[in-house]
Amino acid sequence: MIYLDNAATGGFKPVSVQNAVAASLKLCANAGRSGHRLSVALAERVYACRSLLNDLFQGYGAERVVFTKSCTEGLNLALLGVLDEGDHVVTTALEHNSVLRPLEYLKRRGVITYSVAPLDDGAVNPEKVASLVTEKTRLVAVTSASNVTGTTPDLKKIRSLLPERVLLLVDGAQGGGHIRIRMQDTGIDLLSLAGHKGLNAVQGASAFLFSDRVNPRPLIMGGTGSESMNLGMPEYYPDRLESGTLAYPAVVSLFEGALTVKSELDSNAEKLFKITEAVGGEIQKLPRFRVYSKPNPCGIVSFAHENMPSEEVATLLSEKYDIAVRGGLHCAALAHEALGTAPAGLVRASFSPYQSLREGAALIRALHRL
Repeated sequence: MIYLDNAATGGFKPVSVQNAVAASLKLCANAGRSGHRLSVALAERVYACRSLLNDLFQGYGAERVVFTKSCTEGLNLALLGVLDEGDHVVTTALEHNSVLRPLEYLKRRGVITYSVAPLDDGAVNPEKVASLVTEKTRLVAVTSASNVTGTTPDLKKIRSLLPERVLLLVDGAQGGGHIRIRMQDTGIDLLSLAGHKGLNAVQGASAFLFSDRVNPRPLIMGGTGSESMNLGMPEYYPDRLESGTLAYPAVVSLFEGALTVKSELDSNAEKLFKITEAVGGEIQKLPRFRVYSKPNPCGIVSFAHENMPSEEVATLLSEKYDIAVRGGLHCAALAHEALGTAPAGLVRASFSPYQSLREGAALIRALHRL
């Protein structure tokens, strides 16, 4: 199979990640919950991962790096755990349902209101985002990179146009591991990451980072291994947001994956930009195909056929040529409405930095035959 669905889940894991997960399964304990040597050793590895992510994303301290099972969980923590009754939120038409659905849930319950900034030629306009801010606006939520087109909003520009009191939440699902995200330099208050995509980790390995300007409420409550006589949740982090047993194999995979990103981020971004530029350019030359993405460091090439729905093209690529892509709306209906591609959607081919133009050439040949 030629796997071009890396924006959904990274298909290739570095050997260091594979080895770390395999080793964790040979002898495992509950990290930090017991006092014996193995539990303590695993807790030290967990802390090392917090520290690495804090350094890689210029966070606000290792204790404010919380492990989650998905980027979606982190975004829910940011929205359900921070927003209060009467708050207003500004977001964009480029966002994933992991942002839009929690906002809509809170709106339908009468807790908040929110506004959606339209796109300009498929991109986020910082001025339009800022123009929607009101005196009640508590938070602005923006993606680091579109999962539909790979476009990367100017987060620093957006932050510069916002009042200092407004929090900035960034969905790092697609950008994390592909582009440089520096929380303090950019002014990001909340960042949710998907470890299993650009950070090379396994599924179930993600993280949520937040500044000292926010104190998210826990969504899940239970055992933390600390303050056990206290029937309320601890007031300090990360314990306050990490009830239950940590997925240690996932955490060590995230540690090793982030290590590879730390040394390869810039070169990988350059490589993916060149691949998307070349592949997108060749698809655009084919009759009856139109490309909707621009060259980007996230590896995404999105396109449509003028006569066939995107899911039909994706199915044919899979069944006839064993090429894995994704068709449809990609859980981002507002983005497709803005692009004019709803309801048929787009075919998304997403490349990994561990691939080359060879996989792109195979895709072009298959599309030419179609």
